[in-house]
Amino acid sequence: MSWSRQAIALALAAVTIVAVGCSSVSTVRVQPESLYVGPRLRPIAVVHAQVTSAYLFFIPIPGHVDLDRVVNRMLLAAAKALGADKVVNIQVDITPDTGIWTLRKLVGWRSAEASGVAVVVEPDVPAP
Repeated sequence: MSWSRQAIALALAAVTIVAVGCSSVSTVRVQPESLYVGPRLRPIAVVHAQVTSAYLFFIPIPGHVDLDRVVNRMLLAAAKALGADKVVNIQVDITPDTGIWTLRKLVGWRSAEASGVAVVVEPDVPAP
């Protein structure tokens, strides 16, 4: 009986470790002259954020996959930490959770991701 409790504890620990590792933010610095994003905007980095949640019998493990979390709490927060004023050219993608996609919650996963270019707004140059 002791062995089965240890196995259950080990399995629970593994699921917890995997659940914690299901979100990520990746950044890469870019040279301002290699990327054009608009007038008076100087690109400093490309930022990509992703969250994945597994489902088992409609129970999310770890859960909370939505665009608000990916864009506001991950993407924009990472850009601000890099010193950016704004993020432009934001692209988002999320696995639907309605219609036929609901069956994926039986045994499957759901993911959301967002990416954009972190920029610094340069001041106006006064006319001579």
